[in-house]
Amino acid sequence: MSHTFDKTRLPSRHVSLGPERAPHRSYYYAMGMSEEEINRPFVGVVSAGNDSAPCNTTLNAQADICREGVIAGGGTPRRFNTITVTDGIAMGHQGMKSSLVSREVIADSIELSVRGHCYDALVGFAGCDKSLPGMMMAMLRLNVPSIFVYGGSILPGTYRGADVTVVDVFEAVGQHAAGKCPLSELIALEKVACPGHGACGGQFTANTMACVGEAIGLSLPNSNMAPAPYKSREEIAIAAGRQVMELVARNLRPRDICTRAAFENAARVVAATGGSTNAALHLPAMANECGIEFDLFDVAEIFKSTPYIADLKPGGKYVAKDMHEAGGVYMAMKTLLDGGFLDPNPITVTGKTIGENLEEITWNPDQKVFYDVKTPLSPTGGVVGLKGSLAPDGAIVKVAGMARLQFSGPARVFECEEDAFAAVEAREIAEGSVIVIRYEGPKGGPGMREMLSTTAALYGQGMGEKVALITDGRFSGATRGFCIGHVGPEAADCGPIALVEDGDMIHIDAVAGTIDLDVPEEVLAARRARWQPRQNDYGSGALWRYAQNVGPARYGAVTHPGAREETHVFADI
Repeated sequence: MSHTFDKTRLPSRHVSLGPERAPHRSYYYAMGMSEEEINRPFVGVVSAGNDSAPCNTTLNAQADICREGVIAGGGTPRRFNTITVTDGIAMGHQGMKSSLVSREVIADSIELSVRGHCYDALVGFAGCDKSLPGMMMAMLRLNVPSIFVYGGSILPGTYRGADVTVVDVFEAVGQHAAGKCPLSELIALEKVACPGHGACGGQFTANTMACVGEAIGLSLPNSNMAPAPYKSREEIAIAAGRQVMELVARNLRPRDICTRAAFENAARVVAATGGSTNAALHLPAMANECGIEFDLFDVAEIFKSTPYIADLKPGGKYVAKDMHEAGGVYMAMKTLLDGGFLDPNPITVTGKTIGENLEEITWNPDQKVFYDVKTPLSPTGGVVGLKGSLAPDGAIVKVAGMARLQFSGPARVFECEEDAFAAVEAREIAEGSVIVIRYEGPKGGPGMREMLSTTAALYGQGMGEKVALITDGRFSGATRGFCIGHVGPEAADCGPIALVEDGDMIHIDAVAGTIDLDVPEEVLAARRARWQPRQNDYGSGALWRYAQNVGPARYGAVTHPGAREETHVFADI
């Protein structure tokens, strides 16, 4: 259904209406636009498409197809692009310092393009990890009618008759270092693990945040789990373009959709699906954009009371393709709602509430991916928040698929990931150790690197649950084992993690939610008095600027005050 729109009430009036905008319109005519097209609402169609990695290679095509839906709904699409940093390629070296920083650059670049060109609505296509929250953050910041579209996951590779993902390759590196995997097998695996287009297939950060898009109401129901190569992605792109025009007609905006209850629903779905610990960073950052207080402890409290119901990699058996075939995100949400774990009232981009959308879903008892909440894989979520003397501002651990939930051991301290990885490769880590990697936080890194190369190498050596690893940095959604990230305050702020010394006893209890450093306070006080700030290697450029502005991981590692301090919302200009 096409609507008639009053542009005098929309942001694009500033670049298209009245005699004084004749110079602006001349540019539109130069691009072949008609007078009728100029008089329609302008819809920004933003793509994170590029040739950096398979996560992003189909996005531009999907965004281009979205134009058809926008036009059918009565709008004029305006395509533009933003960047990505692809974690699988940035992993394990200095490039990973750019990953989390890219989330802010993505959000900022979308904001600037929409502000500069006065777009009335936004449809966003993202693939790799940080581009998903970055895009949704921009939507919440601008508050123009918006729909988020995930580009879809990769299909699983096949090696020796079994499904494999890129994580199997990372872990095979550790097996090779331990003499358990010949180089010829490692090379054979790397050639088949990623068979085509799409983001990483397990319940890692990209798929976790794709689930968030649906659970929080910014994505069309059951749109995000269809794999990237599927023809249905074209239909989804067109539907998103058409539906965003319905949102413009109704003036239904992202902050109307993403209420406190919607954020709680999103956190429930993350926990229930054994999602990435990175969601505990991205949900507070998204909440910051709309002035909602929702920090790591709020997320952790929800995680604590949510059953774990999805048998997904890395802790389980299945990948996103299987999740899609089992009924998608809404199948998981169906049993969560029936069990009283979801709020049915938040509205979504369909114009209906979560509850109304779920009325159209029938629980499928024959699928194998999702368990009923009455018979979950475990009674509490796959991700757990921790707090204690080592992490007064909190920490996070993914326990999905883990047998061991308590750990005590002596610290083995490293000042950066490279040193820790070298020690792991050299088999210098004793069983029972608690590896501490510090000065990798948002400010101290800078950039809060993920540690998948190190954790996967440990798992490949058979040490995954024989040691624990603690960092003020992050872990990939693909990480498994006793790995605790987001420790705050970070070492660069002289948090307790900065004061740990080799041999100090550390106690972790993922059941009680505690993480403690067994060192007397007077000893810590003496160490604190001797502590000197550590200089990072970045005296200029984007990483320097990020380090100057970034806040604690507890609040999402954001770089600006958010909606609490804004004096106007772009959508109302």
